[in-house]
Amino acid sequence: MPRVVILKTGTTYPTLRETFGDFDSWFVARLAPELNVHVVDVTVDDLPGLPEAWDGIVVTGSPAMVSDREPWSERTAGWLADAVRAEVPVLGVCYGHQLLAHALGGEAGFHPGGRETGTHQVELLDTAREDPLFKGLPRQFPAQLTHRQSVLRLPESAVLLGRNEFEPHQAFRVGPCAWGVQFHPEFSSEVMRAYLKVQAPDLSKEGLDAEALLATVVDAPAASSLLDRFSQVVMNR
Repeated sequence: MPRVVILKTGTTYPTLRETFGDFDSWFVARLAPELNVHVVDVTVDDLPGLPEAWDGIVVTGSPAMVSDREPWSERTAGWLADAVRAEVPVLGVCYGHQLLAHALGGEAGFHPGGRETGTHQVELLDTAREDPLFKGLPRQFPAQLTHRQSVLRLPESAVLLGRNEFEPHQAFRVGPCAWGVQFHPEFSSEVMRAYLKVQAPDLSKEGLDAEALLATVVDAPAASSLLDRFSQVVMNR
């Protein structure tokens, strides 16, 4: 069985963890069952050997901020850069997306427009039409999002694949098989609603309408399909 490691870079809100489990369990549920999946919490544990020892690598989201450059995060960034050079398939999500960009010479930091949260549309560019991960997806689809930091500048070698009005860098690829996505393919609509309910007091302070955002949450099957698609990339290499 192909071996995939999930690099866990943080943990969700306690109330969500009690109901839905933590970040890693959401990814495990959507990756193909044919994969042999391991989880390593890189915030407290050692990195999992050489990147070449794995057939695929997934990097989760986190409440941490890439721009803080915590020692565990910088170590993980260096490891990811090695994985990209070795052409091991990588999928970075939210924090993982930002960390991958940072690792390869891009820049991550606070989005000048503040927070993006809820279900929002993602638009794919022409570059995604023949991309191994995105090929065949609709030109536009809903996705679950929650983030305050973004990829402010892509690595020079990156190919931009997706965007929306708020976030110009929703998805990118570097090399043949390393991807970053700002949106959350592992989130269900129930998880997204739970996030918005927990965030509601902060959203009000930030001038965002939590009730309006809750009302527009919908399922996002195209976005969620990326984890099965990434599984296929891993299994077909």
